[in-house]
Amino acid sequence: MVTRPQVWWLVMLLFLILSGSNSLHAQHDTISLNPLTVRGFAPERFMAGLKVQRIDSVTIQQFRFQNISELLAFHSPMAFKNYGPGQLNTVAFRGTSSMHTAVLWNGLNINQPNLGQTDFSTLPVAGFERLAVQYGASASVVGTDAVGGSLLLESAGRQPSGLRAQLCRQQGSFNNFQTQAGATYGGKAGASSYFSGKTLVYDGQMNNNYGTTERRNYLFEPSKSRQRGLVQDLTWNLRKQRQISAHAWFTDNSVVLAPENPVAREQTRTQSYRSMVQYQTPSWTWRTAWIRDLIEFGKGDFSTPEHTGTDRFVTRLEKEKEWNLSKNGSPLSVRMGAELAHYRTRVEGYTLPLITENRADIFVMSRWQATERLLFSAALRQAFVTRFDPPLTPSVGVDYVFFTTQKTTLKAKGAVAKSYRVPTLNERYWKTLGNPDIRPERSWNKEIGVELKQNIADSQILTASLTAFHNRVDDWTYWNPERNYRVENLQLVVARGVEFLSRYQTTYLRWQLGATAGYALTRASQERLYDAYAADIVGKQLVYVPVHQGNLTIFAQRGTLRLTALGRAVKRSYYTFDNSRNLPGYVFVSLLGEKTLTLARLQATMQAQVHNLTNAFYLNVKRNAMPGRSFSFTLLVAYNSESK
Repeated sequence: MVTRPQVWWLVMLLFLILSGSNSLHAQHDTISLNPLTVRGFAPERFMAGLKVQRIDSVTIQQFRFQNISELLAFHSPMAFKNYGPGQLNTVAFRGTSSMHTAVLWNGLNINQPNLGQTDFSTLPVAGFERLAVQYGASASVVGTDAVGGSLLLESAGRQPSGLRAQLCRQQGSFNNFQTQAGATYGGKAGASSYFSGKTLVYDGQMNNNYGTTERRNYLFEPSKSRQRGLVQDLTWNLRKQRQISAHAWFTDNSVVLAPENPVAREQTRTQSYRSMVQYQTPSWTWRTAWIRDLIEFGKGDFSTPEHTGTDRFVTRLEKEKEWNLSKNGSPLSVRMGAELAHYRTRVEGYTLPLITENRADIFVMSRWQATERLLFSAALRQAFVTRFDPPLTPSVGVDYVFFTTQKTTLKAKGAVAKSYRVPTLNERYWKTLGNPDIRPERSWNKEIGVELKQNIADSQILTASLTAFHNRVDDWTYWNPERNYRVENLQLVVARGVEFLSRYQTTYLRWQLGATAGYALTRASQERLYDAYAADIVGKQLVYVPVHQGNLTIFAQRGTLRLTALGRAVKRSYYTFDNSRNLPGYVFVSLLGEKTLTLARLQATMQAQVHNLTNAFYLNVKRNAMPGRSFSFTLLVAYNSESK
């Protein structure tokens, strides 16, 4: 058994090896290494065997006025729990809860530490140039919370030269609207350096004026929301492949329920101030960040709101090296580092007026391209938390190419990973109901899959993947109603299932045509009997996790005209633990058309969308009616100084 002192010595020894000689002896040959260029930390590089889905730039541009949950609902088999338009929207990733998905912004986990989750309705698609979904446990690579999967949000880094400015406006049904203004810019800053950046300001309001109070005898929940924010990225590319970047993301989100009722009215306001500075060389990366999360909850006239404030100070240092293990080339990359974080939180309901906590992570990640067909990855992470004891988390993964020809590639993938979740600050420090002795949730995730890429003809490309997974999560925390909702480690949850994703593109006459389809079968159930009352729920599907769901997107494009149909189908999900009551399934369809006109350096893009084309009836987690058919129109005007 490896003890913690042994882990520290192992990591320190490896760190000294990596920091030392730039050569490696293999088969009695000395191999000199060329400088390694590292442009930011892309964690998927060390996730061999795991399924990673990257969202293309066209889709990101189409959904720039929507939040990330709306994009992923049509393009991934993820299940979302939507509390209403503009309200809290969380994910049940592969049958896990909203606290089992890590959300990484440029490599930094931004889950709110008091609640342990991120509201996906507050993540604007327009704020990021790169978006990827990583399926399955990956705590050894990204840290806590990555039990069901991870969402990876990244800035572009270096922007192209010149000035590109945009002003956008979207007007929708129910008096809902959004405005965005932004620019990217870049140019030489001296003889051997380059400066570039991105600025985005956004402001949206959902008044939700439906004109009626109910639909099919189910009430609409009266609500208003407003979301505002600023995204700022700056990058300096220096000599010798060095780079300095600064990133800031400020958000201010407010939701008011029953706004016209002075007695029942409730307001939740959340503000986040996120900032990061990063310095990179070909082999070293240093990053420091500060995040402040504020939550304000009030009722009635909002004169005496409850306040929650949490600050995080994070510093991370990493080093990466690469060796060739044979004359013919068998590259091994090793990346290791440490992250230190200090937490300060003030919550009126906590045991102390000020709670402070220190956290540290040490990790080693490796990637070995053993042959042209065989890729291995392995990672090891140990976390340290004040008054807490997280487990050691290893992982291994493999990609193997069965065969590859000029037209066809067939690849197999497999991974085994241990993962964990540090309990939220609420779970540990809340008066009476919190439990300072709570244990970390631990999981073992196993998955295997195949990926196919085939060039059917010169203009036809088909990609498809099929993945099976099994995730056993032990010591799942539960606010136990039998103990007046005190939090305890009571549940053993097993999530297993199959996922399918495919994409097809072709050209017919002068039209580009394509389709993407996805399907997920997910069984997630509690498997441990902890008291006599739990007998009725053991083996039953977890609440708000549909067993079956799928999505289909079809597009046709000719020149600057693009037409897209998007659909998702969700079978019923249960809202009682014994599965005696359920939310009915539904099919949701949207149509989207856009056209771009260009005049010299100006460009205008017009987009029209029909939401819920078939006027489908469906309910949210509160069993309130959701909106029927609605419309939105968008106008985007852009200026490009480099256009001719």
